[in-house]
Amino acid sequence: MMKFYFALWLAKLMGIAIKLVSKGRGTNLPGEKALAIDPDFVKHFKNIDYSKVVFITGTNGKSSTTNLVTHILKQNGKKIVSNLEGANLLGGIATSLAKEASLLGKLKADYYIFETDERYLPLIYAQLPAENMLITNLQKDQVQRNGDPDFIIRKLKEVVNPRMTLILNNEEPRSRFFEEIAHRSIYYSVANHAESFTKGGDYPTQACPKCHHDLRFDYYNVDSIGAFACDFCGFASKSTPDYLVTELNFSDKTFKLKDVVFHMPYDLPFMFYNYAGALAVCDALCGITPAAAAGAFENFKNIGGRFEVLTYKNKTIKYMRIKQENPDTLQSALNIMASDKSKKMVALGLYVVNDFVPHYINTFYAFDCDFKPLVDSNVERYLCFSEHVAYDTANRLVYDGVSKEVITIMDSDNISEIFAEIDKAETDNIYLITWISTFEKMKKFIEGGQN
Repeated sequence: MMKFYFALWLAKLMGIAIKLVSKGRGTNLPGEKALAIDPDFVKHFKNIDYSKVVFITGTNGKSSTTNLVTHILKQNGKKIVSNLEGANLLGGIATSLAKEASLLGKLKADYYIFETDERYLPLIYAQLPAENMLITNLQKDQVQRNGDPDFIIRKLKEVVNPRMTLILNNEEPRSRFFEEIAHRSIYYSVANHAESFTKGGDYPTQACPKCHHDLRFDYYNVDSIGAFACDFCGFASKSTPDYLVTELNFSDKTFKLKDVVFHMPYDLPFMFYNYAGALAVCDALCGITPAAAAGAFENFKNIGGRFEVLTYKNKTIKYMRIKQENPDTLQSALNIMASDKSKKMVALGLYVVNDFVPHYINTFYAFDCDFKPLVDSNVERYLCFSEHVAYDTANRLVYDGVSKEVITIMDSDNISEIFAEIDKAETDNIYLITWISTFEKMKKFIEGGQN
């Protein structure tokens, strides 16, 4: 055990030092160093009741759902250990446990709520065998790392077992796929609402995860998520899920679940599944009823928000942060822009993905998305920028009928040049999608007095 104690004390000291130097940074490093000293570091913590450990995993929504679950539980007086900073590999979880443990490695908490990377879940589970897991969705994402969703299904099948309770997205077929393996499955859902949509036959559906025939979607609440059925084997979303978000009122920013009225902290459609999943975890696993959880929605602020507004001269720039390896978050952003029928400029800066070498240019996800509602929504002009992907982005717009005359192509990441093009727009209503590092440079440009 001396290796464990030495690793623990080092992790604690590193955590303190990093916090003093740069608050909010270094969420992986202390845990990674501890694991280098003691490869079984996470196994050796004391007093963890695995029936109180909840993993939250999936392609989209795991950070927001983890943040909301933790917020609700804390608001109701529960002691929580969580990795809120989003360090969701084994090193990040080790860091969180080390921070909260005593000098002898003892932990005292009501619940352990961890966001977990879906690909690396088997490595995490080997040291922290949680008995509960929420699966948000399993979709096309980061093909350089993940290949395709079936690869992630195989990874999760290494973990899901008959001792587990699963919280499953009722309208996401791959999430539902695991229902027959678990000890208990609980389903959360979102009803058809004002921003639900359908797709034409030109856009691909997905294969049934059970029989591999085409699925039929009656409608989508989020891209690839909605009421579905397989007409060949009968696999389908449940008509009566356990936790159903209903009566979504975008004007009042409210919704209902189990006859309780909730305030929407964020009225973006993909957040509704995060709300439903979080409430299912809190009620079914932690005993916090929807009525007890409702108050926490009034002051919930998501960490690492996906939507920000900048003011530049007389223009409002609405930035939507997306995962640029993922069609679902791009489709959500397109739908939000399309819902604004006033005149606007749309600036698209899609990029080379450079998680690790070899870097690659991934544009397939844009062809999985339906741009037509955006094209028909009163766009004055499009700006396609970025050194390597600008022409691919412009081509995608042309394929959906956008005239070349209203597209500006800039094969550059020069911030001043980007703002020079924004200056030319007659409208003051600007929508922006780009890499977070470019957005941060744009913020500094404005803060530096360039407006």
